[in-house]
Amino acid sequence: MRKTRGFTLIEILIVVAIIGILTTIALPVYQNYSNRAAFSELILAATPRKTAVELAIQTHSPSTLDDLDGGSLGIPTDVTAAAATHGAAVLDGTIIMTWQDDDTDLAGVTYTLTAGGIKPPVQWTKGGACQTNGLC
Repeated sequence: MRKTRGFTLIEILIVVAIIGILTTIALPVYQNYSNRAAFSELILAATPRKTAVELAIQTHSPSTLDDLDGGSLGIPTDVTAAAATHGAAVLDGTIIMTWQDDDTDLAGVTYTLTAGGIKPPVQWTKGGACQTNGLC
């Protein structure tokens, strides 16, 4: 009796097909995971402005949310998004963070935090294009 060793062509084709299917499923999931991880950098960058708005509310007692803008009441001035810089702005109590213009899938995606009022403690509402893209 002759004993054969190795794999048949059909076995190899089945393994290649399985790997192909797993790759087509796993690649988009991994890409989304990578984008979400990178976008967390922008979410974290909103923290100093959030603190500044809360501090402005506590120390300056603004009459309306319209008084809470970038460059006033101790809130940092606005920064425009550029190739290597994330955009950051505060307009009427809403913090608007914009991903840098770096030609990636994240370029121009926004993350917003809207203050719920001018009385402490401030309740924040998340929003922006990041929600529709599943990034925040």
